[in-house]
Amino acid sequence: MSWRGSFALCLLLLVACQRTSAPAPSPVSDAGMAEAPTSPEPASSVAEPLLPCQANGGTPLDAALGYLEGGKYAEALSCAAQASALDPDDATAHAARGNALAALERTAEAQVAYARALALHPGHLDALLGAAHLYAVQLPSSREFDELGALYAERGLSQVDEVPEMLPQFALVAAMALNDLGQAGEALQRAQLVLAREPHHPEASYEKALALFELCRFREARTAFTGLLNDPAHGAHAHYHLGLLLEREGKWKQAREHFDKARVLAPRDFPEPPLPSEAEFREEVARTVAALPKDMRDDLAGVPVRAEELPADDDLLSGEPPLSPAILGLFRGPPLNEPCDGTETPCRSVALYRLNLARAVRTREELREQIKVTLLHEVGHLRGEDDQELAARGLE
Repeated sequence: MSWRGSFALCLLLLVACQRTSAPAPSPVSDAGMAEAPTSPEPASSVAEPLLPCQANGGTPLDAALGYLEGGKYAEALSCAAQASALDPDDATAHAARGNALAALERTAEAQVAYARALALHPGHLDALLGAAHLYAVQLPSSREFDELGALYAERGLSQVDEVPEMLPQFALVAAMALNDLGQAGEALQRAQLVLAREPHHPEASYEKALALFELCRFREARTAFTGLLNDPAHGAHAHYHLGLLLEREGKWKQAREHFDKARVLAPRDFPEPPLPSEAEFREEVARTVAALPKDMRDDLAGVPVRAEELPADDDLLSGEPPLSPAILGLFRGPPLNEPCDGTETPCRSVALYRLNLARAVRTREELREQIKVTLLHEVGHLRGEDDQELAARGLE
């Protein structure tokens, strides 16, 4: 017996639920990467004893798989635990235990169960899909978790020829992880793998729309998000992104209507941003620059720090792949250890974006802190650090 059919469907339903109940948009730098929240601590270190496995005449493993398929996760956990105790080297038993634990939101234990299954059988498809979903969707978003989720999903995709019906499931989780990692081109390819088999799949359609937006393919993104306006799970996010697209066109009234609709549909996801006036924002940026350590202020000598509304298309499209339209700041020009090419005066500058910064936070206090973090990130680029180095210093 296999849980690939209905339990995999449960995973996809859980995916949709997790993605659309996310908090307000995460701060992103000019690399398009979200800040990494910390992983929650378990509520208690003492686990409840499991009930005896009710195998009903079958093996504990078959019973566990049957309970998973029927959505009876506590019963599945009891039988999977017995199966793994009887045969500690059975990767399927550990994968089933991981799936039950994940469904019961006992995520720390699920991580260990999946790790054991994959240590025994690195190509175990059930364990790969469960682990990919756990890291890319169920656990709080962070670069490390998203990278693990993408790795597991991509490993599964590389070997689904033996079980072709699992391809859309792996491709969807990969699209989610890759979008979260700012790898929109790859995310778009994975979403299209799902849509080639299921043309109206709502979650894959959303990941495609999001990837198009991040790739600055704005006309296609507008069409894609318009098609999701009446989708119960994605309507609020579709309105929000249409607002962002209309705002870039200078259609402020229409943009506001979409933002208001998103807020009505999902007030927790889209609270009113703590938006300062243009003058207030310029003053806050100036205060932040003045409060930098002396060595940083010295490095910024002759480098204007500008308060701007939104990133311009020319800036977003200046490289390949394009920058995310949601960037909070941007360093323009070569780092200090490289000469200027003489085409612009000054040849270096920093921009901080008022609208994007305000939407990345929930309070004025958070806004002040995010302005500081974003400025430090751009000073890092000025000094020659790349995004990986900045992420390692907590300046993602």
